[in-house]
Amino acid sequence: MTRYELRFLASEHDEVSAILDVPPTPAGGLVLAHGAGAGMRHAFLEAVAAALCRSSIAVFRYQFPYTEAGRRRPDAQPVLLRTVRGALEKAREMLSIPWFAGGKSMGGRMTSLAAADRELPGVHGLVFLGFPLHAAGQAGTERAEHLRRVRLPMLFVQGTRDKLANMDEIETLISELGERAKLHVVKEGDHSFAVPKRTGRASEDVLAEITTAVAGFMIVHVER
Repeated sequence: MTRYELRFLASEHDEVSAILDVPPTPAGGLVLAHGAGAGMRHAFLEAVAAALCRSSIAVFRYQFPYTEAGRRRPDAQPVLLRTVRGALEKAREMLSIPWFAGGKSMGGRMTSLAAADRELPGVHGLVFLGFPLHAAGQAGTERAEHLRRVRLPMLFVQGTRDKLANMDEIETLISELGERAKLHVVKEGDHSFAVPKRTGRASEDVLAEITTAVAGFMIVHVER
């Protein structure tokens, strides 16, 4: 694997950092946005990137301006959406391969909002690692209404104990979105995909399950 440390313009005022991990012969790539509370170097995203590279998937991770500046409060939505598009443009500039886009929690939702607003050039599909369907303890699907305008294939990876995504509502949403949406369920996983000790499953096993599902989804839609 080769790692590139990069910077790109998220807007005319904000330059942010990015990391591109490239396996020897990439079959495709994933532009991966971080969640609201952690940046691109979070241990989970590091582990996902390393595992996907072992499956011949390049991974482009990036910061939103607020994390780049060390702030805790996320930027306004227009800034987040411009950053998503800037990251995709930089990734395509770096590598001419089939690209997918998505992210953990908020990062995935911002990517989907960008896709619902207008086409994401060169993107073959979207990957959501813990889509934040609603606030904790407040069931509802308003945060997903824009997904009905997304024409790209979508993969939802969701834990059954995720407090930000009631499983019954996620399953109903996937059914309503039709053939373009697929769901991979991580049994007993919470919003961070941690599972209870009683399951006997190690975090490495859960990571392997998640990244196998993501790589499989990407390969299917690269070949179509």
